[in-house]
Amino acid sequence: MMMAQKTSIQFARIAKIERINKYKIWRTLQNGYLAKKILCPSILNLSTDNMREEIEKLDATDMDIYHVDIMDGTFVPNFGMSVRELEMIRRITDAGHHKLVDCHMMVMNPHRYIKRIAEAGADIIYIHPESELIPSATLELIQLEGKKTGLILNPCTSLETVKDMLPITDYVMIMAVNPGFAGREFMPYTRQKFIELDNYRKEKGLNYHLMLDGGATREVIADLYHNCNVEGFVLGKQELFFQQDDYATCIDRIRTF
Repeated sequence: MMMAQKTSIQFARIAKIERINKYKIWRTLQNGYLAKKILCPSILNLSTDNMREEIEKLDATDMDIYHVDIMDGTFVPNFGMSVRELEMIRRITDAGHHKLVDCHMMVMNPHRYIKRIAEAGADIIYIHPESELIPSATLELIQLEGKKTGLILNPCTSLETVKDMLPITDYVMIMAVNPGFAGREFMPYTRQKFIELDNYRKEKGLNYHLMLDGGATREVIADLYHNCNVEGFVLGKQELFFQQDDYATCIDRIRTF
């Protein structure tokens, strides 16, 4: 009995070491191949009057992923971009520098729109777990469309409610502000969520990307990137839009934070 118990403990330790090693290898690849941050301009900051021109300017920079917010006025008290604008971004970047496009679904029951959003050109589709009765089924639907899956956690969302879905999640984004409006300040207490998600990723040997949406200032980006292993940042008014410098200069500067 003692021998069996000892063997079981040894196997558990070996399994834990293998998970940690797998994570270390993945982080090495991240820090080597993907040493630069994943920078995601939020298109919600652009005016519809000159959106095409501004997207063409962004497309020529070293940015990585267009971040498109779609809202229904119910899940959040606001309205965002439309499928038409998503299609326009897809056409521009396909004809230009072939950037990725993500779609942040701030809508109730997003499973109803996954196929349409996928057809419009989204590469990554984020959902809020609170927006669906069975969010795991919606993640599987995204996978069936051949797209990357994303989970968005509001500041008050418990990590325990999403842990079982993390093995089928490619991107995990933490809202460091209450969703629905641009330009708000980073909520300091959300920092702990990044630490816990990074630790969980190490423990389980998972490889989801850890992303921030909201309050992405120079100080916040530097802290989360260097101290919490956060790779991706949705960029808004704080460091990219409405700056004196052009987009390319701002993006290059953010990479140095």
